[in-house]
Amino acid sequence: MRPTAGGRRRRRGGEGEVEVFVADEQTAESVELARWSALATEVLAAEGVEGNAELSVLFVTEEVITDLNRQFMGADGPTDVLSFPIDDDAFETVRWPDPSTTGPARPPSHHDDAPMLLGDVVICPAVAARNAPAHAGSYDDEIALLVVHGVLHVLGMDHAEPAEAEAMRAREAELLARFHGVVSVGTEIPAEVAAEPEAAAEVEPAAEDDPPAPLQP
Repeated sequence: MRPTAGGRRRRRGGEGEVEVFVADEQTAESVELARWSALATEVLAAEGVEGNAELSVLFVTEEVITDLNRQFMGADGPTDVLSFPIDDDAFETVRWPDPSTTGPARPPSHHDDAPMLLGDVVICPAVAARNAPAHAGSYDDEIALLVVHGVLHVLGMDHAEPAEAEAMRAREAELLARFHGVVSVGTEIPAEVAAEPEAAAEVEPAAEDDPPAPLQP
């Protein structure tokens, strides 16, 4: 799923500041909430997001992300990250798999001073920890990659086509080098594919005795 207007979503909210809300709803792996909130905030600023805007980053259990994967993708098994951009009236979007479904519940706002809701990034630390050796290398580097990847998806980047994937990989590498230090992320892309609040995409998990599936769908 990709916004149609050059893959870009609205980046400027009203008067105020960008806020990133993070929550750790799992216990399988340690999560440094302040660190990943700061990384997401830096990525948003680097991508030109400013003003009164909000993003949520949720760290969840395998059971939760499996349920989300099934509900919004019709796919079995857990994945590492899912992105749920909030619809923006400025862009026409494609809703998959079912336009009648809804993503994470958010009450409609009718206030002129309400924040611009960017969307939600949902990450599973347990899956990230398993994938890290074959992907980013360390657990911390894997989480950093997933945060950057998820935020870029929320802002409209995608990797459905080779040219898009190349551009996304290059931008991820730039942002990780700038805000996380030099990271060996290779040339791969995390397992999921972004979606609107109505849906999120993902590739099937690798078999137990195989290395993690290539991160590009």
